[in-house]
Amino acid sequence: MKCPFCGHGENSVVDSRLGRDSVVIRRRRECEACKKRFTTYERIEELLPNVVKKDGRREPFDRMKVISGVKKACEKRPVSLETIELLVDQVEHRLQEAGEAEVPSTRVGEEVMKQLVKLDQVAYVRFASVYRQFKDIGEFMSELEGLAGKA
Repeated sequence: MKCPFCGHGENSVVDSRLGRDSVVIRRRRECEACKKRFTTYERIEELLPNVVKKDGRREPFDRMKVISGVKKACEKRPVSLETIELLVDQVEHRLQEAGEAEVPSTRVGEEVMKQLVKLDQVAYVRFASVYRQFKDIGEFMSELEGLAGKA
């Protein structure tokens, strides 16, 4: 593990503890060269499926891409980064449960929307408007009316 401050490769673990969800281990480290402290997080690498894009390309599931998209949808909303990470954990878990080697990108988006609609309806509408690429205002209004009917 390289020090993020000086790039030195040697450090020692000062403290370790389980994260709130008991899936992540939080480690406080101290660089042996500059003596600055930094935190790392360890999680078990679980096998996630490849994502099949709309154009047929295949790429590994990228947690950071999903977090980025959800963060954009939740901008200026009362949703913490921790909550966003839990949402993405749930999406990952659902994809792992399916046990498939490949999933279409549409399925990843639908899983995100299932979680977002329960979390924050404004963030859900933002995400859906980009993800579903509504062709006209009628499609968008139809989605809003469906959401209003559930409330």
